[in-house]
Amino acid sequence: MKRMFLVLTLIFSLVLTACSNASYEVKEGNTLVVGLEAAYAPYNWTTQTANDYTVPLSGQPGAYVDGYDVVIASYIADELGLVLEIKAIEWDGLIPALQAGQIDVIIAGMSPTSERKQTVNFSTEYYRAQQVMVVRSNSTYADATQLSDFSGAKVVAQLGTLQDDLIEQITGALHQTPLDSYNALTNSVLSGVADAFIAELPVAMSIVQSNSNLSYVNFSGTNGFTLSEEDVTTAVALRKRDAALLDAINGVLESLSTETRDAWMLAALSRQSE
Repeated sequence: MKRMFLVLTLIFSLVLTACSNASYEVKEGNTLVVGLEAAYAPYNWTTQTANDYTVPLSGQPGAYVDGYDVVIASYIADELGLVLEIKAIEWDGLIPALQAGQIDVIIAGMSPTSERKQTVNFSTEYYRAQQVMVVRSNSTYADATQLSDFSGAKVVAQLGTLQDDLIEQITGALHQTPLDSYNALTNSVLSGVADAFIAELPVAMSIVQSNSNLSYVNFSGTNGFTLSEEDVTTAVALRKRDAALLDAINGVLESLSTETRDAWMLAALSRQSE
């Protein structure tokens, strides 16, 4: 009897392993589980108020998520006939959650960097943005026009992001220990612990809208960061084995014009500031 139990346990384990390694089936009615932070406005943020754009957060009764990523996720799910589910996961846990099968895709304002491409696949871009510096409005850095103006400044960024790597391009900057969230980054600059942090333009616009004591510096021409194509784009992250889902998502994204994407981002910024 004990031997039979062990055999059944082994079979059950093999079945679970096979299922966990199966590729996603793009079939009408299937659930698409999306992972994001729900704390990266205007891409995504948590709200207690439902509207035409929000989606309930899985496992968090009464909580909803809104933002540009949510609009993109909803559009993809609708176009493919899938049922959308969204989970809030901390930034550093997103790729591990994807690999573990807890989510099917990441739609979280994530840049398709070379390092990330070693472990996951990325769709074509669904947004493109500039990198800017967020500073106190009354600081000397508010009038900066080029990166060299931040020599000697205490600069910080979010942990595990492109922005943290970009600090190395600022000659003479004092690279601060990266922080977990944009709330922490905002508080660091407001309190004077840091002089500036780096963010994508839409994120900076969202933060400045909510904090009158902050402003952002946008560089022109060659005065700013040296960026590769992957540094200015955001894309959907998927498991390597989900080729069919990748093709389907790319097909949906191809139908979106730049004008539509920009309009959706502006609308997200408007909702976030309310």
